[in-house]
Amino acid sequence: MDSFAFIIHPIDPKRDVSRKFPLLGRILTEKQIDFFSTFFPPVYISEIEGITSKATGKQVKGWFLACPYTPRRMMQLPERTVYRKIIQTGRAAEKLGADILGLGAFTSVVGDAGLTIARNLDIPVTTGDSYTVMMAVQAIRDAAKVMDIRMSGATVAVVGATGSIGRVCAELIAGEAARTVLIARDEKKLETLQDRLKVQARSELCISTKMDVLKEAQLILTVTSSIHDVIRPEHLQPGSVVCDVARPRDVSAMVAAVRDDILVIDGGMVDVPGSVNFHFNFGFPEGKAYACMAETIALALEGRFEDYTVGKEITLSRVQEITQIAERHGFRLSGFRSFEREVTEEQIEAVRKNARRRQR
Repeated sequence: MDSFAFIIHPIDPKRDVSRKFPLLGRILTEKQIDFFSTFFPPVYISEIEGITSKATGKQVKGWFLACPYTPRRMMQLPERTVYRKIIQTGRAAEKLGADILGLGAFTSVVGDAGLTIARNLDIPVTTGDSYTVMMAVQAIRDAAKVMDIRMSGATVAVVGATGSIGRVCAELIAGEAARTVLIARDEKKLETLQDRLKVQARSELCISTKMDVLKEAQLILTVTSSIHDVIRPEHLQPGSVVCDVARPRDVSAMVAAVRDDILVIDGGMVDVPGSVNFHFNFGFPEGKAYACMAETIALALEGRFEDYTVGKEITLSRVQEITQIAERHGFRLSGFRSFEREVTEEQIEAVRKNARRRQR
């Protein structure tokens, strides 16, 4: 049976460590978890069963493995040290017999976005970012519909637009929106991206290094690799939609707490085909996965055992290809979630009502 492995790591240290080691999660502080993670070996999390292709009936099995570093630790330690730990986790996947390895969350953005990891392993590697791009853009399209926002008449902001995921998201959005605002820290890179997109964009293109311009946007897709939140309540206009693809999150929890007139959704939750059992709670309902996980699984179902999405240059053709592969095998964008909770029809209606009141 073809198989895959997927690397996860603690993002919210106490909560995520508690999912596997309840006692450690309870007694250690965040700082202690950060410190001890340096000496921890890779951790076997669970076996994944029941994934079945809708098109072919083929089944694959997989494994979750954890690289023990938190995002903060990955930023603090020398790149070489971080690579070594991720490669060590990849070798554990090879020993299990995995045919392809997916890099989750921060392990996919460290350094050269998977190239060094792939060079040092005998099995192919993917970051899952190609499918993440399409599911993020699809999520913002779907959310716009439920909030009665016409994308073709809207201002859409892409935060982290010069990153590997942000660039292709911006390319797709600039073909649909009336106005696209590209936001990142590096003005030179933003100007280069703006020039590149001008060729086929239907959008008016604007660039900014400041978050204040978010007030002008009805739709926001955010995908930075910051370890702290970057979007605060005061940045947003009533009735806007924010799709947060970043892990750790870009949207401050304060937005959910004090802005009942904004729809914040987590980017890229996908239904996995078959009666899947992950044997581990990573914060999603049963049978649902992140888009980056879904890319790894879809490639295993397709028998495409090659380095798929690695490096910082993601192409639109690769995004379109993996989307077709995933759709054929039965992966679908799932319902909306916000801060790990389901978003109900009633909540959407309440956001719409509160937004209308504030806009008056």
